[in-house]
Amino acid sequence: MGAILPRQNMKDCSGASMMDPKTQVSRIHGMSVLDATQHSMESNLVMALIRESIDANGEKLANVAIGAEVNLAGSPLLVAADAAREAGNAPNSVLAAACSIVGPRRVNGARDAAERLVELFSHQGLEDAADESFDIAPIVANSEAAATFVGPEPDPKAERMLAAVAARGGKSVFLRYLQALDGHPTADAVLGAISTTLAWAPLMKKRISPFTVRNLPWYLRLYGTFIGAAVAGEQHTADAFCGVAMDELLTDWSLAEVAYLALMGERPTEEQMFSFSVLLGLIITNGPGTISAQGAKGGVAADGPETPERVQVNKAMTGFLTHTGYAHGGNGFEAIAFLLERFKESGVADPGDANHGLDLAAMAGDYAAEYKKYKAEQKAIGNLGYAKIPCVNHPIFKGKPVNYDPREVYVADLFKGRGEYNLFHDYYHALVQALFDKGVSREVYCVNVDAVIAVLLLKILWKPYREGRFSEATMETAAFTTFLFGRMIGCAAEVDDHTNRGKNMDTRTPASKCSFVG
Repeated sequence: MGAILPRQNMKDCSGASMMDPKTQVSRIHGMSVLDATQHSMESNLVMALIRESIDANGEKLANVAIGAEVNLAGSPLLVAADAAREAGNAPNSVLAAACSIVGPRRVNGARDAAERLVELFSHQGLEDAADESFDIAPIVANSEAAATFVGPEPDPKAERMLAAVAARGGKSVFLRYLQALDGHPTADAVLGAISTTLAWAPLMKKRISPFTVRNLPWYLRLYGTFIGAAVAGEQHTADAFCGVAMDELLTDWSLAEVAYLALMGERPTEEQMFSFSVLLGLIITNGPGTISAQGAKGGVAADGPETPERVQVNKAMTGFLTHTGYAHGGNGFEAIAFLLERFKESGVADPGDANHGLDLAAMAGDYAAEYKKYKAEQKAIGNLGYAKIPCVNHPIFKGKPVNYDPREVYVADLFKGRGEYNLFHDYYHALVQALFDKGVSREVYCVNVDAVIAVLLLKILWKPYREGRFSEATMETAAFTTFLFGRMIGCAAEVDDHTNRGKNMDTRTPASKCSFVG
């Protein structure tokens, strides 16, 4: 059953992600991050682990499975996250505090359920895990298997999840099996059954290993933990998350909407949801060489993937979190702060209104002249570490009279095709032209993809900021956490890939390549 991958040294390489050195467009399991912007958050989260996109039924199941994990009321995970928040930690450290507690004993029930379901159904001729006509009676008759899946008393969380799947019209042979057993399905069994449903087709096609299926519930629980831990404790109650009843959340909200709620405190509009989904898709991965991916892969290598059961998925994902920070992940706020300074006195109410009445060319020209003077002054006193304008120019896309980052062009065309306008994006294009016109640059710089991330975020955050609901500090936290929500997708893929392919301690640098600086 499933794939068996040869083990090899996985330092600086990956079977999950890659970056095209010419276009700088990264791919995850063959899908470019540009294409990922057109898929839902829940689809991308699952795709990262099963190596293919899920269908509409899979999205319904994933929304329930992960959504059920965001409410951390009464959990030590929430206590740890709140304590880290109170201590002034950055968002990555707050999430890491909760993540570190989601150890194997908290998920072994769901992992065992998934593994047992694979054993029970693997030789029964099941091809489609959503097949409503598949006869489960012979498997239900195996009474010894039931102990893995049911308990003597009703499990409120399991009942809520099963009701939500039914309300969404979700289909699963494995959930039907659980409900046909004598006894009450546990929440762990429901999570294991949903995980097995999502993974069944790629398992049958030998795209993933049985061990990936066993670990899938662990990843789904961690995904929910990340979203939940981003929200302060008072927003978690027994029956609600951020003021929204859990029954409503599980039956009517997409996971991306829940993530948006965690960051912004409200349900997004269709336009906001599209922008948010594009943001998350762009951030998924920059290949195995990026610092966050190295942290995740190092966590796997240190545990020893040659004995995969020893790999602590939560610890490896904590490695991803510890390898993000204010220079990698939180640096996106630099461009937002730059734009806030440019537009703080503009009086703009809606950055999506093309009839804003501002002369962006003049504004950009004034700033370019100001920056030219500043740059000359700093060079005159020998300060070569003067402040750079964020998100313009790129080490790859340069040297032409007019330069473009293809990733930025793709997103610009995407929104143009939808008839959506972004004042801040428009300003960046005016700025690179003004820098050339004023003699600051010898060519028209490209607007790089980091600018896209910043302008999309600022457009979302502008209204709450203008209304005084978001401070600059809150905006910085939201921007950083958005990066974490996107990058956790790619780093989960690296953890699973390295667990299946890697060798023990294969990410370390040989002593012969290390040097000492005295």
